[in-house]
Amino acid sequence: MNQLIHCINCDAVFLKTPFDQEPEYEHTSFLSFPSTKATERDDFKDFMKDHDGHRLEDLTIIEDSCVSDKDYIEPVKVSYFKATNGKENFVVRKFRERIGEPLRYELVAGDYSLTCVSLDVQAREIEKQLIRDFTERPLSKNKVDSFIRLYDHITKTVEVKNLERIPEESSNPLEVYYRMDDVTLMYLLRNCHHIFKGQDYSDIENFISRHKDDGVLLLKAVYKIHVVERPKAEKKSVPSVLPLERKKVKEMV
Repeated sequence: MNQLIHCINCDAVFLKTPFDQEPEYEHTSFLSFPSTKATERDDFKDFMKDHDGHRLEDLTIIEDSCVSDKDYIEPVKVSYFKATNGKENFVVRKFRERIGEPLRYELVAGDYSLTCVSLDVQAREIEKQLIRDFTERPLSKNKVDSFIRLYDHITKTVEVKNLERIPEESSNPLEVYYRMDDVTLMYLLRNCHHIFKGQDYSDIENFISRHKDDGVLLLKAVYKIHVVERPKAEKKSVPSVLPLERKKVKEMV
């Protein structure tokens, strides 16, 4: 079980995981496994040794607060998340500079916020789906492009804060998908009268109804991280672990 630990005396942060005691392997030759050299390690024990006598506390990571400007699977990046001790909230920076390094954690004096920099329709997905759905009565390229331009134009009048976020999988934490509200979709359909007539209009009405929730007509928002750091206040002298706290600290080992 993971455990986020904060040293109150020096503001160090450590994430205790089941892998802290895993050895490091160094390959002296790429030709045979027996040439692999194992180095024993215990990161948590080292942390506790470095902060012996300090006051420690558990922090709880605040759900859905982790952000980064790179994909989830990118191993070398800087991420931020928020954590709390139940009384005070903290911002934690998680990072490493090289893939061979362990992840490091440090407190940030300040805060971060997210700003939506774009909200767009999924033009390629819409075009592909229109071609699939209208195989018997294919739409002209002009009508397909006109529908996408109309939807994109209407999207620009919508505020992202009024949209419903959906749990659509995204490879990047700064890319979020939203469902267009029903009122705006009705406005889209009404304006389709300028593009489609007769059976084509009935078909596009069915298209909107069929795909408003399945991903095709979802809107993609892209966010930017704004980190505002302030100079750290001079830390007052923090007493060492009190006798009543020693038991709790030992239980963390």
